[in-house]
Amino acid sequence: MTLLGERARAAQHSIEWHRASGRGAERSRTERSGDERATPAPAALVAISHGTNSADGQAAIAALVDAVALAHPELAVSGGFVDVQQPDVAASLGAVPPDSAAVVVPLLLSAGYHVHVDLQRETSAHDRVTTVSRALGPDDRLIDVLEHRLRADGFDTRVPGQEIVLAAAGSSDARAVHDCRTVGALLEERLGVRVTVGFLSAATPRLACAVTGARLRSEHVTVSTYLMAPGFFFDLTRVQSVGAELVTAPLLLPGETAPAALVDVVVDRYREAKEQAQIF
Repeated sequence: MTLLGERARAAQHSIEWHRASGRGAERSRTERSGDERATPAPAALVAISHGTNSADGQAAIAALVDAVALAHPELAVSGGFVDVQQPDVAASLGAVPPDSAAVVVPLLLSAGYHVHVDLQRETSAHDRVTTVSRALGPDDRLIDVLEHRLRADGFDTRVPGQEIVLAAAGSSDARAVHDCRTVGALLEERLGVRVTVGFLSAATPRLACAVTGARLRSEHVTVSTYLMAPGFFFDLTRVQSVGAELVTAPLLLPGETAPAALVDVVVDRYREAKEQAQIF
């Protein structure tokens, strides 16, 4: 950034001198066109998801990456995976042009081991200017998508005495668990309905226990699925939701256009990380 600043000041001094001598206009245009040719491409956006063996899940995540690329053609957008699928993080970064920086955006709803450990290790080992953004959640726009899924599947806030159980993947990282509980609190505030968070692994209460507890308090229990896409954890959600009247779909579904709100979150994470790292 210092070099760019020095170049801008030098160009300004040159413009002023030539204007004073009556030859500035043409020279100014020449210098600006030279600067434009030297402007590097923006940092690549490398969207890294967990990965899944589910064909539906793969299609849903691919649709999100495609939607980000379509909405922002000025960015070099590509996808990759931290587990299960290929290309992995190293291969995804290796596919970025060698003279371009990269911002890795985790397509993960909370910041657990993958964000704090795996992605940090993989990116630091790569020979390019790279930074990792924070996870997608918590964010009010994710609440928009959760609410849309609830209402699309028939949830009605006017029914008295009902409860929602937010089904989250879970993590051994307390920060990720806290993120999920924050999303539950935001959803409760939005809808005015009691929300309990139930986890599918690593954290408590487990989803089945949370559903049972809610069922003891209410005849109307809905499970709001806080997962990115169909796959193993969504299958587990349906298994562990016995007693619930309704289980909503994940945030992304195959054959659907990715929600604009989710596209915006991905791009905002990219911009935040790029600014914090002070890369172009």
